[in-house]
Amino acid sequence: MGTSTIDLFLGNFILIAIIGTIAVSLYGIVAKPNLIKKIIALTIFTDTANVIAILIGFRKPPSVPPVFTGDLTRPPTLEELRIFASSAVDPLPQALVLTAIVIGMAVNLLIIFITLQVFRLYGTVDMRRVRELRG
Repeated sequence: MGTSTIDLFLGNFILIAIIGTIAVSLYGIVAKPNLIKKIIALTIFTDTANVIAILIGFRKPPSVPPVFTGDLTRPPTLEELRIFASSAVDPLPQALVLTAIVIGMAVNLLIIFITLQVFRLYGTVDMRRVRELRG
């Protein structure tokens, strides 16, 4: 089965967009002194990592959900299992992404809380200014 030009274009476009998003978010994490901007860049970075994990689990071409057509009163044959597995999508990347979203939210809340405490203590979220105030 051949790949059309539009599929190649969209695949390359998605790849370039993901690489660009990762580059911009890493720049924001490393180069920006403002903690709020660092948090936003970190959130974008983790969301991009989740998109990559979802794309890894994507099956092309999209098909109907797998339905076992065999007899349910007997164990399935090896050929029936092979047909079923060839049309099924791997659920592991989806489960890992859901877990990563929950963990990412908890980490973001912790970082936001720490940033709020830094602002209460020093009156700024600019890391250059915080370093000056700390001595």
